[in-house]
Amino acid sequence: MKRVTGIGGMFFKSENPDAQKEWYKKHLGLPTDQYGWTFWWRDENGNKCSTQWSPMGADTTYFSPSEKPFMFNFRVDNLIELLKVLKEEGVTVVGDVEEYDYGKFGWILDPEGNKIELWEPVDSAFL
Repeated sequence: MKRVTGIGGMFFKSENPDAQKEWYKKHLGLPTDQYGWTFWWRDENGNKCSTQWSPMGADTTYFSPSEKPFMFNFRVDNLIELLKVLKEEGVTVVGDVEEYDYGKFGWILDPEGNKIELWEPVDSAFL
């Protein structure tokens, strides 16, 4: 079974997310919006895919139970099956799967307590 297929996003805490977005826009040319910036790319089959870069408020609880100031999001092919396998392998699964028009999300913890978001994307929802 294929597991991770790419990076879905990089999320990090910031004391001032709007100022961060403006700095990255001014100095690095990122065309930021209210969420950060979406990188568009094509996978090995030519499918249009996205990766999200997002500074979030320092007080966000979205990364909980991790106390780290960041969270990685990995793109996966079959979230439900992957979570079953990971649980069988002893990986801590956090919360319940959430489903939106742009994909399914699940969360796990790595050995150091970093929360990892797993995303089975529907990239066409963004087009």
